Amino acid sequence: MTKARITIVGGGIGGLTAAIALSRQGFAVTLLEAAPVFAEIGAGVTLSPNAMKGYVYLGLAEQIAAAGVEPARQRIQHWQDGRLLRAIDRCDMRARFGAPYVYIHRADLHAILVAAAQTAGCRLLTNAGVVAVEGTSAVLHDGRRIDGDLVVGADGLKSVVRRLFEPVSAHFTGHVAWRALAPVEGALKELVDWPGMHIGPNRMVVRYPVRGAKIINMVFFARQDGWTQDGWTIPAERSDLETTFAGWAPEVQTMIAAVPEGKVYKWAINARRPLDTWVLDDKVVLLGDAAHAMTPFMGQGAACAIEDAIILSRALGDSASTGEALRRYVAARHERATFIQLESNANADRMQAANTELFGIEGLRNEDTLGLLDYDCCTVPV
Repeated sequence: MTKARITIVGGGIGGLTAAIALSRQGFAVTLLEAAPVFAEIGAGVTLSPNAMKGYVYLGLAEQIAAAGVEPARQRIQHWQDGRLLRAIDRCDMRARFGAPYVYIHRADLHAILVAAAQTAGCRLLTNAGVVAVEGTSAVLHDGRRIDGDLVVGADGLKSVVRRLFEPVSAHFTGHVAWRALAPVEGALKELVDWPGMHIGPNRMVVRYPVRGAKIINMVFFARQDGWTQDGWTIPAERSDLETTFAGWAPEVQTMIAAVPEGKVYKWAINARRPLDTWVLDDKVVLLGDAAHAMTPFMGQGAACAIEDAIILSRALGDSASTGEALRRYVAARHERATFIQLESNANADRMQAANTELFGIEGLRNEDTLGLLDYDCCTVPV
């Protein structure tokens, strides 16, 4: 088909990955980012092999892996005494799946993707917040209109583009999280050698290294009703963690003690319910969190956005019309993304159950046992 002019709304992981893939296929791509500069928040992200296969496809996998950390192993521990509940071997990820398992700082990944999008010839616009979509035109906050043939909504949890599909805001899941980064010093070194999590009733703590294992990324989760403040960068106090995780294992206390004062942030975990379709009038399509925002308890949110981006680019590059391409994209992606959405929610209940010591005994359901890592967005039929 004639190469369409594509407008991508949102400059996060999914939007930038789509921009690179589509630009390389010869599409005229304009990416709109609301922020004044391209930048990501100070937090880590896990890219499992199914996500990294997308970057193998784009020739970026080794650059991303070099900027991140490939863990050799992970462990899941009891909240109270730290006893080992589950060990996971990650040494053979490349051999088994054809791609590495990577922990990376979001800002480092984002910088690589922005540079690749620029090299691919994508038009990147900042301070370009979209307030409405009319047909195939994106209306910006300052009145400008960006015209094209297809609008891709990659604008995340609070997606403006998704409003065309349903006038419903994301819902609070009953979980909150605190995140912090700390230098790897002293007792933290052992935790970097054994990344993973502590799980317990209504709470869990995740940790893993980034930036050459010189920094540890820590995320503390808890069920908490009534906390509705919105945003990723709401300051919190270390004393919040001390209170919420009182009585937890010594390693958790070590992590909390290492949290720099004034550098811990809290946010409410919101999500979306599945949509029947992500396509509107063959003019608008959703991907990533805009399509299927999920809780982080399966570690597959970013991976799903990357998979979406590659499949969408493949469909558009190999179809006779935009409408055909979008139908093929939804047919290839909707069932998997919806399944992962639902499993992510269920995994929170499994990992934060009252009987922690029984975790995984009656059939573990996680990214490994569910076969999520086997998926290959480069070769799956579209």
